[in-house]
Amino acid sequence: MHENHFGPEIAARYDDDSAAMFAPEALTPALDRLEALADGGPALELAIGTGRVGLPLAARGVPVTGIELSAAMVEQLRAKPGGAELPVTIGDMATTTVAGTFSLVYLVFNTIVNLTSQDAQVDCFVNAASHLLPGGCFVVEVNVPQLRRLPPGDRANVFATGPEHWGIDVLDVVEQRLVSHHFTATVNGVRHTSIPFRYVWPPELDLMARIAGLRLRHRWGDWRGSAFTADSRSHVSVWEKPDA
Repeated sequence: MHENHFGPEIAARYDDDSAAMFAPEALTPALDRLEALADGGPALELAIGTGRVGLPLAARGVPVTGIELSAAMVEQLRAKPGGAELPVTIGDMATTTVAGTFSLVYLVFNTIVNLTSQDAQVDCFVNAASHLLPGGCFVVEVNVPQLRRLPPGDRANVFATGPEHWGIDVLDVVEQRLVSHHFTATVNGVRHTSIPFRYVWPPELDLMARIAGLRLRHRWGDWRGSAFTADSRSHVSVWEKPDA
């Protein structure tokens, strides 16, 4: 099982730290798209976390099941309306299985890069595909690696400069890894947290999907379906499991 970086302290403040992602302008387009892709069938969310997406999607009538590595994050989910009824299995999204098959499996908010090896990311695609019905879809939302912003010879990139939060990515371009450092102003001083990731390119994800027996159906620049271009900072990609 992979290392859990979302213990009780992180889980307790996760929703507040990610407040912008709970705003209707960020969340509603994602829910609209996922509901449409589920097409009346059940959905499985990998790394369901505190239920930012899974709970409101279930409230729309989509039967949602979750897999989540962090018991502390699930505890936060359980405390919310509808959280006690939503089935969640504690485990690694790359290898943990649940009963049943689904019209939709989805993984949002850059979480694929929390798997810090290529093998683990491939395993995640294989696991997602094994839970899909024929004709079902696996959806991933993830940033495009921002190596073009990295000056030659440098290995760090500043990604946030707010009044109370600063963020710095330190990259290893040989191993395709990065560590995100977050510095947050608190009443007790500056809090520093760091999380390792393995960044991944869209064509590499397509190859992982092919290994898992999936094929690309759509790639958009956002949940609203804007075109994916060379200037896109993230993408929402949909791979389909062929009909038997």
